[in-house]
Formats: sequence, C-alpha cells, structure tokens
Amino acid sequence: MTSKIIALVDGSAYSGSVCEHAVWVARRSGATVDVMHVLGRREGNSGADLSGAIALGARSALLEELSGLDEQRAKLAVHRGRAILEDAKDLLDEAGVEASEQLRHGDLVEAVTEREKSAEMILIGKRGEGADFAKGHLGSNLERVVRTTSRPLFVASRAFRPIERVLIAFDGSASAMRAVDYVSRSPLYEGLAIRIVTVSREGDAAPTELADAQAKLAAAGLDVDTQVLSGQPEEALGRHVDEGPFDHLVMGASGHSRLRALFVGSTSLEMMRSCKVPILLVR
Repeated sequence: MTSKIIALVDGSAYSGSVCEHAVWVARRSGATVDVMHVLGRREGNSGADLSGAIALGARSALLEELSGLDEQRAKLAVHRGRAILEDAKDLLDEAGVEASEQLRHGDLVEAVTEREKSAEMILIGKRGEGADFAKGHLGSNLERVVRTTSRPLFVASRAFRPIERVLIAFDGSASAMRAVDYVSRSPLYEGLAIRIVTVSREGDAAPTELADAQAKLAAAGLDVDTQVLSGQPEEALGRHVDEGPFDHLVMGASGHSRLRALFVGSTSLEMMRSCKVPILLVR
C-alpha cells in the first residue's frame, strides 16, 4: 500500500518550500502527497457589526450591502484557496510526484486530526502567512499542530536545500528512541550520513542508550556516528547544526518531563524557533 503525506500550504513564503520538501520526501519514500489548504472559519467574514447608529431608513440597505461584501470575501477566499492548491499541485506534477488537492473549511488542527489517520507524515512550514520572519517567532498554527498531531511532523525551513547530512538529537527519552526507530525504518535516510548527538551537562553522563541507538541504525545499514556535546541543550545543538553543517535535524517531540505526554519539550520548541534547517519531530 502506497504511503501518503499531508502537505499544508497557505500561500505564505513557506508554501514553496513545503512543496519542495514534499517532493524530496515523496521521491525517496515513494509516497503520494495530499496538498491541503484550510479556510478558517473567519475567512470571508468581516466579523464586525458596522450597522451601529444608522438612521432607520438606511439600516436595511446598509446591512444588505454588508452581507453582499461578506459573500464576496468568502468567494474570493475560496478562489484564492483553490489557486494556492493548483500552484502547489503543478509544482508536484512537474517533479513527477503523484498529488491530490484538499480544500477544507474550519479549524486547521481539526482538519489535520481528521485526515492524519491515513497519512504517514504531516509536512508544514515553520511560519505561516500572517507571521513575520523574526527568528524567535513560530507560526501559531504550527505550535497547535505540533502539540496535537500523533504523526511524525516535518517542519520545512524557509528555503529548500539538498539533504545529505542528518543530525539526530538524542536524550534517551522514549520519543528520542522512537525517532531513532523511525529513521532506521524509513527509506528517507538511506544513503545519507547520520550523526547522533547527545548533550551532557557538566558532571552528567551520556545516556547509556546512545550505543544502542547507534547499533540500531548501523544494523539498518545506515552510515552513522555519535558525539557527546556539552552545555545547554538548545545552544549546543543549534551550534552543532550550524558548524556541521547539517541539512536536517531529527528529534523526539518531548524529552524527560513529568508532563511529556501533554507538552512538547522545551528543546524541541527552541530548535524549531532557531534552526535554519528542516526538522522532523517524532512523538
């Protein structure tokens, strides 16, 4: 059975990168791509009552005009959504990737939750149409999807570049082990150079599971080495990604925490904020 990935596009500067990363994933895995655009409940609706202190004779005419404007906005939002999907599908078609289009109405997270059961992976841009490009800012929709999806989440960077060297951030947690397991089984990582790193604060020992993680990947035929970094996890990982240089980061979505079942780990969120490379988060 052919696997499928869901690629979320919104017309922002990240949409092109989402499509290019989807092509990379599809070509290496043989997956098909379901390109999805979600029209929010407020799109096409001004949401404001502009009829306030209007003379009685003019009120009905104005309300009718406002209703017509809302209807026009809603139609334009649908036309724009379809145009975004058509552009995305054209890019995938040109790359020889089988793709379908999904225009949905309502809440983004609800739409993803409904469709992800049949998907291998969710692919989304780091920031959305309404976000600025400040380094410390993540798109609000991304954060919501990160916290709710049960599927591996591929977070596209702003620009695509060929992926040859992969870094796996490892802390010995259950989600980190699942990330290693995913890499060992996925055709995405065949033939790529892989390094597993763990960050050890002063006086702490590296996780004993590090050797097991390396052995698991090596047994899958992957080219892998390990390294132990020192310092604060967010700073040490970010520096190592840049200095590698690495093209892609894989990590568990949560670390060692009493609340790990409810919240994404702080290191995961910080790496998404600061890293310039695409990140795969595995629950």
